[in-house]
Amino acid sequence: MYRPRYGLHFKRAQGFREAATARRFETEDIVRRLGVIAPHRIYLNNYPVSNPVAAFNPSLIVDNDEAIIYARIIVGYYMYVSAIVALRVPLEDLYSGSVNMNRYACQLAVYPSTRYDLWGTEDPRVYELDGKLYMTYTGRTVNYFDPRIHRERTVPVTAVRVGNYHVWRKVHVYVLPPELREHVVSDKDAFLVDFGGDLLLFHRPHMDDDSFYLTVSRVDLKKSRDGADGLKEVTVDDTVWVTDNAAFESRIGWATPPIRIGSNEIIALLHGVDNDLKAYRLYAMLLEYSKTEGIIVKAVTPTYIMEPKLPYEVFGDRPYTIFPCGLWRLEGDRFLISYGAGDYMIGLGEIDLDELLGLLDKGRIY
Repeated sequence: MYRPRYGLHFKRAQGFREAATARRFETEDIVRRLGVIAPHRIYLNNYPVSNPVAAFNPSLIVDNDEAIIYARIIVGYYMYVSAIVALRVPLEDLYSGSVNMNRYACQLAVYPSTRYDLWGTEDPRVYELDGKLYMTYTGRTVNYFDPRIHRERTVPVTAVRVGNYHVWRKVHVYVLPPELREHVVSDKDAFLVDFGGDLLLFHRPHMDDDSFYLTVSRVDLKKSRDGADGLKEVTVDDTVWVTDNAAFESRIGWATPPIRIGSNEIIALLHGVDNDLKAYRLYAMLLEYSKTEGIIVKAVTPTYIMEPKLPYEVFGDRPYTIFPCGLWRLEGDRFLISYGAGDYMIGLGEIDLDELLGLLDKGRIY
């Protein structure tokens, strides 16, 4: 049996194998679609181009009666360079259907400005830590288009909000230890989670054994060092390989920031890409973190919980793609979810926690 080179290097989470083998290539779609925002209905206020060519893979927060959406935009297809904009959408628009018709002004919030994101700022995840808002996004580095360099083409970069909703400051870049760093082709799908003072980075490195690893690493900000352009390089350690893709998938990755269930438990959402159609679908895992035992996969949804089905999810710049990056709790047990539809539009939906927990109970491991 073939084993990826770094699969022997990374520690494995408890429940590693069961989390992959317990899943079936089926979907029980529990995401209620609320609407979609097409790029021609988005207006850039602080950039000379009026409308983006594409707007997708959004994260979001909810502030009072508004959803503030942080979306990846493209203004030209030549090099497919991305920036991140912020737009404000009244919650009333989402639940009245007006979001499908209204036009929204946006502000350029995070854009290429360092060697770590020179060729694009992509796929933001926005979340709260210690009362502050953070955004971890994928930076396309200066190496991205260099055919001579096959390492660190993308890296996770974190920014902190320092002013109005669209004002952010880039602070950290995350890298693997030196013996592994030289073998990282790219690193994506990242966000931070705090477990009782232990800060963990959820990320998905692609290594030069041509394998993708769904991992969680420990972050010690005291061990950061000065990087380029005023950012700190943070070397992560104690990396754990959480689970592998199922037999019917080519790869998996982290989707949105997680749902907090307790002080040491979260529900993590993930995307999976199937072997045949290369479609993106969504599923979930219940994870527990212990200081002594590390990451434990306690349950997994036996089926996917969302798949492309509406025309704007099936047809776009990348067909059959839903790519959730944003999740925010509303009153009660309802969660707003924001996702890229067809790599072209902003999709918005809602998840009921009880439905999700019911599916997880069917895939209980521990």
